[in-house]
Amino acid sequence: MERIERLKLRDKTSEAIERSKARFGELGMDFDLPEELQMLKETVRRFVDRELIPLEREYRPGEEEGMPEHLLKPLQEKTKALGLWMLDVPQEYGGAGLDLLSRCIITEELSRSVAVPFRHVEIFGPQVRPVLFHCNEDQKERFLFPVLRGEMQVCFAQTEPDAGSDPASMKTRAVRDGDYFIVNGTKRFISGAGRADYAQVMAVTDPEKRARGGITCLMVDMKSPGVILERQWPTMMGDAPWQIVFEDVRVPAADVIGKVGEGFSLGQSWIQEGRIRGHGARPVGIAQRALDMMIDYAHHRVTFGRPLAERQAVQFMVADSAMELHAARLMVYECAWRHDRGEDVRNLSYMVKITCAEMAGRVVDRSIQVHGGVGLTRDLPLEWWYRQLRSIRITEGATEVLRWRLAQNLMRARKHD
Repeated sequence: MERIERLKLRDKTSEAIERSKARFGELGMDFDLPEELQMLKETVRRFVDRELIPLEREYRPGEEEGMPEHLLKPLQEKTKALGLWMLDVPQEYGGAGLDLLSRCIITEELSRSVAVPFRHVEIFGPQVRPVLFHCNEDQKERFLFPVLRGEMQVCFAQTEPDAGSDPASMKTRAVRDGDYFIVNGTKRFISGAGRADYAQVMAVTDPEKRARGGITCLMVDMKSPGVILERQWPTMMGDAPWQIVFEDVRVPAADVIGKVGEGFSLGQSWIQEGRIRGHGARPVGIAQRALDMMIDYAHHRVTFGRPLAERQAVQFMVADSAMELHAARLMVYECAWRHDRGEDVRNLSYMVKITCAEMAGRVVDRSIQVHGGVGLTRDLPLEWWYRQLRSIRITEGATEVLRWRLAQNLMRARKHD
């Protein structure tokens, strides 16, 4: 009986091998990017090397003021000429309409330079919060198209003093009053609020349902009575996001984006994409240049009669960094690819953020250590990256919370098998 089972298993294995050969052919599995994406990657890399890295000694970004016009406008003209304009905007609205994998590749290469703001990148055109693509026809005329033309700026307001990593517990309320909603609450750490014309405000409209159909997205005019820019929070990263207070702010019901109650799902969908691109691909790009700098300096710097490149301690730091970076990059590409195929990548997106944010922090830290005293100076981009990377272990989902959520999801799925 046991021999028969072994024979059956062997036959099934042989069939699986033959199916694999038929599917992948003689070349086997291909882990290389498609040719068009390799060309895109090389194009952006050349742009960064020629146009951005040379600016680093002249300019380091602060978040609120944005890049100076005399630097921004020439760069925008060059990105337009390269066809890299409004990357995530659908072609029907005049954008490039790129998928997430393409945008991850662009972000990875762009992040090798510190000459662009960490969170508000305008060199590829106006910043469009994707929630606006859910506008109805009237709202597109009033909100989406003015943003695309650069006539209006919008910020995204979800985080609250007691609802950061747990946005479903937000306290900001929007109560229906005829043709209006009355909004009360406080939002904290809102980037770009000081220059925004409107805020996309997530507010509770049904306290019983909350994240399951009880949170709504409203476009709030920042000049409305009751909207108070209460204070800024200067951070170690160099930016100063805002705290906004809403006191009996009347918002027309016509300014609800999407349907009442579906705001949370709209916001989380956008945040998930940002987690993959901004907290995955961006740290990969940073880590790549930090590693390149580490290797170059190790060859150049001589101590006690020998280059650092010959020291085993330095070699181990290089090897560890290269291994971790390689694994993280593959994870980002897979997650973005699966997202573009329409797959549920919630768990994988958690893995991407945790892995990439922590990996890049270690690589930059090692690069600073290899550079020694000069690594601590502002002459190099390392200290700037060090501060920025520290922030993304907290923002848009602390890594501890994501680990907890990931474990919950995995164990729940296993329990149901």
